[in-house]
Amino acid sequence: MTAIFDCSVDSQLLTGMRLARGAIGRGQLVVIPTDTVYGLAADAFSAQAVAGLLAAKGRERTAPPPVLIPGIPTLDALAVDIPEAVRQLVAEFWPGGLTVILRAQPSLQWDLGETRGTVALRMPANPIALELLAETGPLAVSSANLSGMPSATTAAEAEQMLGEHVAVYLDGGPAGESYEAIGERPGDTSSTIVDATGIHDGEGVLRIVRAGVISRKRIAAVVGEHMLAPEGAGAGDADAAEDPDAPTESAASTAEADPEASDIDGVADEAGSTAS
Repeated sequence: MTAIFDCSVDSQLLTGMRLARGAIGRGQLVVIPTDTVYGLAADAFSAQAVAGLLAAKGRERTAPPPVLIPGIPTLDALAVDIPEAVRQLVAEFWPGGLTVILRAQPSLQWDLGETRGTVALRMPANPIALELLAETGPLAVSSANLSGMPSATTAAEAEQMLGEHVAVYLDGGPAGESYEAIGERPGDTSSTIVDATGIHDGEGVLRIVRAGVISRKRIAAVVGEHMLAPEGAGAGDADAAEDPDAPTESAASTAEADPEASDIDGVADEAGSTAS
């Protein structure tokens, strides 16, 4: 049985982080805490690692994982044509429970699945996740659950579902607690997913493709209601509740079919499109 490292204990935190870094470097999978749900993490630039992540969850390439990043500056390294409205939103809500879907940098050497040139990005508000991201770089992170099962909010729940598919489990305590009173869906601490790929040369609107812990009202307070598609436009179907930190298919169309953003922040399933 794979070890779970209690990150509230200094010695276990140091050991767990060291082993997690090594596992990511070898293309293995790691479970990490985020502020929304627990995430299943892999090297975003290793096609083999991403394929292993999808296989562990029981998902296809049509359900690409979102990507968690260590800071706002990484946004420009991974995405192009970033609307001013998105910059305003990440300045307000990152680190936190907002996943944004953007056009990916065409020069990136990665294979997240069938993303159709998009990527879902999130900066999580969790010190353990951020420390690991600072050392490894961007991670493909989907919610730490089997496809069709509820997202894990503890390391133990993740281990029960994913078992030895995962090399290292980092236990940072219950996830999502700071959002319990904020989320629009009772008991769901998934990130809110906003699709910005419909904005071209400053024209167009943002679409909220999954309602999550950041409410439409709070988003409108930052960018203005005129920047948001009408409520219900592009709303997800029942499958979207499956993985609260990331989308599927193309980042945008899949977010509607599969809830990090998640996320990761995964980027529905924290966000390649989170959903951790």
